[in-house]
Amino acid sequence: MASQPQRGGGGNDRNRRDNRNAPVDGPDSDIVEKLVHINRVAATVKGGRRFSFAALMVVGDGKGRVGFGHGKAREVPEAIRKATEEAKKTMIRVPLRENRTLHHDGNGRWGAGKIMVRAAPPGTGVIAGGPMRAVLETLGVQDVVAKSSGSSNPYNMIRATFEALKVQSSPRTIASKRGKKVADLMGRRNDGASAPEAAPEAVES
Repeated sequence: MASQPQRGGGGNDRNRRDNRNAPVDGPDSDIVEKLVHINRVAATVKGGRRFSFAALMVVGDGKGRVGFGHGKAREVPEAIRKATEEAKKTMIRVPLRENRTLHHDGNGRWGAGKIMVRAAPPGTGVIAGGPMRAVLETLGVQDVVAKSSGSSNPYNMIRATFEALKVQSSPRTIASKRGKKVADLMGRRNDGASAPEAAPEAVES
């Protein structure tokens, strides 16, 4: 009879531990995680071969922040956890036009990996494959055209994609550096990636 309260107490402790580890509302509550690649690595030791796993993860908030990381462990869940933690620590912010596409075209290269990304008009969708698609979707891009012309190694493709995203600049940043107004720069844009809108000056005149 005395053992029943003890079992009940143990269950309550487990429930408290589960609640403590459950996701809560906070800055990381809206983070999207995607597993890009997982590789089994074998190391030859004195007693035979020892296996471990390497995971490549991409995380983003869908609002202009994205990061990637890789982790290695003896078990797959632990490797994914390490990769996710590293990805969250190395997130970068990329300016998005109209919260759906990039501001301008870009190229990235890392090792033998070479990629190209282009801004696209509304309704295009995410035209990209493999690791590039995971990065762009977690970033929050809805319309983009991307192409890889180099190595298909996922690590090189991910790093090359981030190199292309790091050079993205918004018109506000360029205008402040050049001492001009944003309207002066936007008036010269003719890449078709923006939705057709009438110029305010034309409407007023």
